[in-house]
Amino acid sequence: MSESSSNRLANPAPLGLMGFGMTTILLNLHNAGFFPMSAAILAMGLCFGGAMQVVAGICEFSKGNTFGFTAFTSYGAFWLSLVLLVLMPRWGWAEASSGAFMGVFLLLWGLFTLFMFFGTLSGTRALQVVFGSLALLFFLLAGAELLESPLLTRIAGFEGLLCGASAFYLALAEVLEEQRARKTASGLVAG
Repeated sequence: MSESSSNRLANPAPLGLMGFGMTTILLNLHNAGFFPMSAAILAMGLCFGGAMQVVAGICEFSKGNTFGFTAFTSYGAFWLSLVLLVLMPRWGWAEASSGAFMGVFLLLWGLFTLFMFFGTLSGTRALQVVFGSLALLFFLLAGAELLESPLLTRIAGFEGLLCGASAFYLALAEVLEEQRARKTASGLVAG
């Protein structure tokens, strides 16, 4: 193995994408009406959706990737804050946010995500699908909160399953493509 390939940093994007994708799928199974809000969603939101996306973002920072740093650390913070929004009222630390205020919270995330979507236009179609479907998800969830519409929440849940699955797919594709390229470079796989 050459010195340049042994010193190359790993790609943190699959970790961040998988943390986002799996957590999004779990939460939207709840939003679609299949499961109640439970410890599985909250734990995944803290550990994989939250903490591991922040780790991936910090790794993107060290690689000089401003987009990856901003996206992963921001969405990691989203998951951490969402879990706290559920738990803080239960712990007596703060009053629960009203539906209207949650709608504003989600609307702001939708606007941020729309802005980030524009940053994907020079990227792969798969990345565009992840960010485009996430912006739509945030807008649907914001509307559901603002309009107090369980039907819109359920619709958002199904759309969120597609969003999470697209991130899951992209994470796996990046890992497998990089692994294939590594084997090809080492001569283990014929071109």
